[in-house]
Amino acid sequence: MRFRPLLAVGVFAALALTFTSPVDAQSNGAASSAAFTASSADARSIAKDAFLYAYPMLYNYKTMVEQAVDPGSKSYVGGFGRFRNYSRPYGPENTDIVTPNNDTPYSWAWLDLRREPWVLSVPAIPDKRYYVFQWIDLFTYNFAYVGSRTTGDGAGHYLFAGPNWHGETPKGIDKVFRSETDFIVTLGRTALLGPADVKNLQAIQRGYALTPLSAFEHSAPPPSVPKLSFPPWDEAKATSIDFIAYLNFLLQFTQPVDPTEIELMQRFATIGIAPGKPFDAAALRPDQRAALEAGVADGKAALADAEKQTTSSFDLFGARHDLGGNYTKRAVAAAMGIYGNTKEEAVYVGTRLGADHQQLLGSQPYVIHFDKQNLPPARFFWSMTMYDLPARHLVANPIHRYSIGDRTQGLQYGADGSLDIYVQHASPGPDKESNWLPAPEGAYDVIARIYGPDASVFNGGWTFPVPRKE
Repeated sequence: MRFRPLLAVGVFAALALTFTSPVDAQSNGAASSAAFTASSADARSIAKDAFLYAYPMLYNYKTMVEQAVDPGSKSYVGGFGRFRNYSRPYGPENTDIVTPNNDTPYSWAWLDLRREPWVLSVPAIPDKRYYVFQWIDLFTYNFAYVGSRTTGDGAGHYLFAGPNWHGETPKGIDKVFRSETDFIVTLGRTALLGPADVKNLQAIQRGYALTPLSAFEHSAPPPSVPKLSFPPWDEAKATSIDFIAYLNFLLQFTQPVDPTEIELMQRFATIGIAPGKPFDAAALRPDQRAALEAGVADGKAALADAEKQTTSSFDLFGARHDLGGNYTKRAVAAAMGIYGNTKEEAVYVGTRLGADHQQLLGSQPYVIHFDKQNLPPARFFWSMTMYDLPARHLVANPIHRYSIGDRTQGLQYGADGSLDIYVQHASPGPDKESNWLPAPEGAYDVIARIYGPDASVFNGGWTFPVPRKE
């Protein structure tokens, strides 16, 4: 399997380290590496499991560096504690993330909770417009939601606290959300109702605010926390045995350890995994290095196999209790579409195969047919988005349509209420173009998003129709 970059790699110079970094660590007496005590036979199995465990954290870290640490990155949001709002849907030129959502422009922000909690303030959202703030920790667990489904459309103030804050709910706060990790990211989404709606959307986004708790309460801030030097991102190292160095750096911001992972971390420690500890691959014996390399290869193979078996997002994304300790599933989620929503918020279903079980190709016209009673059951709205393969980016086309759904202007339904979507590279003709989802000439993947899905989506009562050749 070729491990593709899930997010565009920002070009930045190596940062000077103020402490012994786990990445490229050379022993200088400031810190000692974690002990490697596993046998070579055990080390391979442990390395496989650790790689799958670390995989989503690694690419989450990559995003954090690009968006909050590196001012030279095109994805930079302005640092920690600041929103970067987008007022237009993603297009083919946006390659920051794979399988981007093209329905609801994003509002990105990262928070550093080490010093104190932060407050998210949202305005009243008019006209029953859908919006959501999904909050993700360093593990990539969706640990909190604010928005239309969970907190309603009224104005509110929501506190986000790290693992070492134990205060009471402050006055004026509607709800407190507690994170397992010191660094968190929010991916906000606000529905755009068409090109003429951009100014209305921007007005709502200007009402989104992030404030340190001390500023919210007009009190003195806590003492400063140590300044961090973030190890530069290196794709090759992150997908080699040096993933341990990155993992060790990240684990120091996930303390205390969740009780369900105490034994797991003890097992990982036998191959040099420990919070904040340097990892020096050059210090390994040849048999130890070979065992770790074999374990990483096993992890990559297991992830590739799991990806092939995954056709929906029903159980890929969620809080820790939703995933139940299935770290392979968590890795698949990051590989196929990092930062996906918990199923109660939105479900992603789709296919890259037609009714003949062959890869979908834009050179072959297909039809996706919905009977009236089988239209996607959505409380808010639904859409289908086209992605090229293997990159999983949006597809340039002459009508600038990257997704299609129940909000698409001019969509034509049959007399019986059914709906046909025409999926192909060339136009299906003027009489069908209103229902055309343009495809690349080659391979592609179609993903439907159902916002506020009905329970039938989960229990098998509703299924996504199979594309059929015209």
